[in-house]
Order: sequence, then C-alpha cells, then structure tokens
Amino acid sequence: MAEHILLVTNDPDVADFISRQTLQPVGYEIRVVQDVSSSITEIGRFLPDVVIADISLPGLSAKDLLVAFNSQGVDVPVIVVARKGEEQKVIQAFRLGASDYLLWPVREAEVIAAVDRIVRRGQEQRARQRLDEQLKKTNQELERRLRELTTLFGVGKAVLSITDQRALFDKIVEGMIYVMEADYAWLLVRNEQRQAFELLAQRNLPESWAKKIGQPVDDGLSPLVALSGETLSISGEPLKRFKVSALGRAAMVTPLKVRSEVVGLLVVVRKAEKPFDKGAQALLEAVADYATISLVNARLFKALQDAVEAAQSGEQRKREQLHELEKSIYGVLQPITYPLDLFLRGKLGKLSEEQVKALKMVRDAVQKCILLVTTDRPTRPVAGARKS
Repeated sequence: MAEHILLVTNDPDVADFISRQTLQPVGYEIRVVQDVSSSITEIGRFLPDVVIADISLPGLSAKDLLVAFNSQGVDVPVIVVARKGEEQKVIQAFRLGASDYLLWPVREAEVIAAVDRIVRRGQEQRARQRLDEQLKKTNQELERRLRELTTLFGVGKAVLSITDQRALFDKIVEGMIYVMEADYAWLLVRNEQRQAFELLAQRNLPESWAKKIGQPVDDGLSPLVALSGETLSISGEPLKRFKVSALGRAAMVTPLKVRSEVVGLLVVVRKAEKPFDKGAQALLEAVADYATISLVNARLFKALQDAVEAAQSGEQRKREQLHELEKSIYGVLQPITYPLDLFLRGKLGKLSEEQVKALKMVRDAVQKCILLVTTDRPTRPVAGARKS
C-alpha cells in the first residue's frame, strides 16, 4: 500500500515538482492543498504518513500548522520547504516539532531521500509499537497463566492439607474470584437426602443469596448443568432468561462429577458482559476436579468412620452377650456346689468310698467350669468346700 503524502503549498512550481515530477513516479500517493486551514481538514480524511509544508505560506504559515498539530495532538511528521534567507524560520519550525527541511530549489534525489527517511522512521516506529503491544499482551498472558498455575497449585495443596471441608471450599471459591477475574463465585453440593443442590461456599454474593448457606439454591443455570453434566458458558442477552442475570452479564457453570453422577456445581459470574473463554473453562473444570476429589475423600472418610463405629458397636454387643452368658452359667453352676459339699461332709448320710470319690470328681468339674466363666471377676470359693 502506497504511503500518503500531504503537500501544503500555494506555489505551483513547488507543487508540480514535488508532486508530479518527483514523488508520484516513485509510488507515493500525493494530495495538494494551498493553505493551513485546508490541510488541517484534510488530515482527518487523507490520513497522510508525511506532511510537506511550504514555510512561506500566506496568512497562516507552516509554523502555525505545527502549532495547530501540537495543540490537537496530531502525530504526523512534517517536512518544511524553505528558501535561502529563511534559515531562522527553519530553526523555529524545528523547535515546534518539524522532522526535516528542504531548501528550495531542491533536487529530486533530496526530496525522495528526505521523504523515504521519514517514512522508514514512521514504519520503524509503528513496528516498535506493534512489538511493544505484542510484548505487553504476551506479558499479560504469562501473568495470567502464572496466576492460574499458582491458584491450581494452591487448591491442590489445600485438598491434601485442609481437613475442614468447608474451609477448603471457601478457599476454592476465593481462588476462582481472583484467577477467573469474576465478581461472584459459589459452590453447590448435592444433598442426597433432600435430592437438592445446597450452597456450601460463596464469595461476594448479596446478603439475600449468601444467607442461604446450607440451603438449596436455584440460580436458573445450575439445574441445566446438573442434567446435562456439561460446562455451560453464557453471556449477554441469552443470560437474561435466568435468575443469575440479577448479578451480572456473563456466567459459567461447571459440574463436579463422580463417574457420570453430578455431585456438585461450581459457578462464576462477571458483572460486565465479558464472556468466559475456552481457557477459563479449562481452568474452572480443573478446579472442579479438585473439588470433586475433596468430596470423594469426604465420602470415603465418612464410610470408613461408619464402618469403624459399626465394628466397635458389634464388638461391644458380643462382649455384653458373652458377659450375660457367663452370668447365666455361673448362676446355674454355683448352687450345685452346696449340696455336693453336704454329701462329701457326711451331712446327708454315710457314703461309701466309691461314692465319695465320684462326688469329688463331680465337684472338681463344677469348680473348673465356674473358674472358666469367672476369669474377669474374683473367683468365689465354693461354699463350705474343703479338701478331703
């Protein structure tokens, strides 16, 4: 694309030489005006890359043109055309911001060299600006990626170190506000008994929403994501159909899934109509995975606790049943020892030697049984028993 040159002169010889004879043949697009007022108007239409202005214009001069450019913030390089004896005017023009000068009469090579030099300088400046903009965007992207990685690392570390699940969820939604550049964030977890999604953690929600911690919350979008199991990003006019539009103009909801079951929902909202992009979606889904791990860990821990409690309760019941059995056996055996002792002591009549021997064997067996069922209590001596 040819560079645009605006030539400001009322001298037909200068206009013809610079425009028709010199610059047009080498590919520049030239537009000629005869006074400063017309040049200022033409700047906005023609958008020149270089202005060549005759310093000896009648009325408003090239110096006035430079003053006007400075006051209006016009950043276009100006080459002034002067004649012998106008060196002082050239110096003043340089003080006002002129980029170069041509001394009339001038040769074609001098005109082309001056214009080429200014054009290349402008091209280099624009290239540097583009490079600076690209570098700025790259730095911003690197900073954003660093924030994302730092947040993910922090959330992952929290999942492993924070045992209080409510505190962990608070940390997750706090991180989402920061890294997603969102204004609101909240986490819903499915209550199996109520068959509803309850608000477990939030950041920046209005009081009317925030006070529903531990209660079911329907923002309009979450039920759709709970059914589909897929992340939903929505902004602008379509969002107005849902309750969440009372908070902002852009929203994203991602599910927390165990296998194919949706066990929770992570929601972020922006006040401005700035849609969440694919990178934001990937980040939110990664954080949702961490939150899911926490929920699964909590479920496993609860199941383990229940199993331990059930085992302990069963063991206690077994001990109680055994104790009751011991008491029953003891209650049956203990009364037997008294009549045996009466027989062996001759209180109930004289016994033969063989009868005494048999009764002693019975008494010893009964005493051994009593000892077996009273190992956890002091042994009671058999009433009236003695060696014979």
